[in-house]
Amino acid sequence: MAGQEQAACRRVRVWVFGAKGAKMAEHIFIGADVFDGARLHRGAALWVRDGRVLAIGEPPKGPAPAHAHVLSGGILAPGLVDLQVNGGGGVMLGQSPGVAEIACIIRAHGRLGTTSLLPTLITDTPEVTGAVLAAGVQAARQRLPGFLGLHLEGPHLDPARKGAHAADLIRPMQPQDLAMLCAAAAQLPVLMVTLAPEAVTPEQITALVAAGVIVSLGHSDCSFETAQAAFGAGARGVTHVFNAMAPLGHRAPGLAGAALAAAVYAGVIADGVHVAPAVLRIAAAAKRAPGLFLVSDAMAVAGTDLTGFDLGGRRILRRGGQLRLADGTLAGADCDLRCAVAVMMTALDDPETGLETALAMATARPAALIGQAAAGLGHLQPGGAADMVHLGADLSLKAVWRGGVLL
Repeated sequence: MAGQEQAACRRVRVWVFGAKGAKMAEHIFIGADVFDGARLHRGAALWVRDGRVLAIGEPPKGPAPAHAHVLSGGILAPGLVDLQVNGGGGVMLGQSPGVAEIACIIRAHGRLGTTSLLPTLITDTPEVTGAVLAAGVQAARQRLPGFLGLHLEGPHLDPARKGAHAADLIRPMQPQDLAMLCAAAAQLPVLMVTLAPEAVTPEQITALVAAGVIVSLGHSDCSFETAQAAFGAGARGVTHVFNAMAPLGHRAPGLAGAALAAAVYAGVIADGVHVAPAVLRIAAAAKRAPGLFLVSDAMAVAGTDLTGFDLGGRRILRRGGQLRLADGTLAGADCDLRCAVAVMMTALDDPETGLETALAMATARPAALIGQAAAGLGHLQPGGAADMVHLGADLSLKAVWRGGVLL
């Protein structure tokens, strides 16, 4: 951040007294448009007290108050919410399962504008999966800032659509897997599981949902009808639509067609590589409510200058904004969620509604999928946490706050 921006965004504390006489820090943010999670407020001001949003309204008249943060134009938006983050800061989830590993990933993405996320485990052994779930439970008990819960992407997938997942670790769901997931869901704030309908039964999906698991379909070659049946059993989303599934055909819509036609959430990787911009635009127009949401699918290199990393004994190379195995298979995205917003905004090609849509896809929509929008996640609303990003007019990252504290 430039020196002027640091000075403008300095933390200034002005103490006021609440109803019960408790001291609280109040701040006002002016100089930028404010996106509240649903719509853009032009030239508005945002008031924050004690790390929580007070109000959005007209800026004060005259000179800026002493407790003001004067922003240099652009947009003040809710902190970004990412439901698919495989790694960051040089580590992948599951390499050394523990709270420190989770904290490292959260810290790396916090500096990139994502203030809340689901660390995501790619297909692994039952032992590693169990260790990651245990670490997630500990992170939840410690109330680790930015930790929403966990996302398990696999191992119950279709080997025909494995992508970069290790084929020898993919397997159908067994009773002990179901029991482990249900038990973990009872101890985690959020547990999201990506699975293929071919690898589970409808009854298993229903049991997971009853236990509180958010079931998302992905890495599947299933038919349109099979996907519909899985939605009927309780699946609520689709993981990185268009990727690791059959292309949408006019006679065989498959999972991609079901994702667009059904009233479920669909994540999408908007890095300009995984899905062509024209298809992003078509999908955004075609998708039924509740709509598309953005994911980074970020890997260990996020927030670093690393040129590659190892994944299950295989080398992933970072070249030209892409991450690929030696055989050319895409292996996650060299992207963060702020970059995905910028790509999506360009794809939508609408200066006003496109901006609101792209921002909602990285804030309010993922928060709604995991049932935390009402608590203020992904929004700037009175009483909600003051998790915020300041984006320039070009959507470059200027500053990030979590709970009103500058990261």
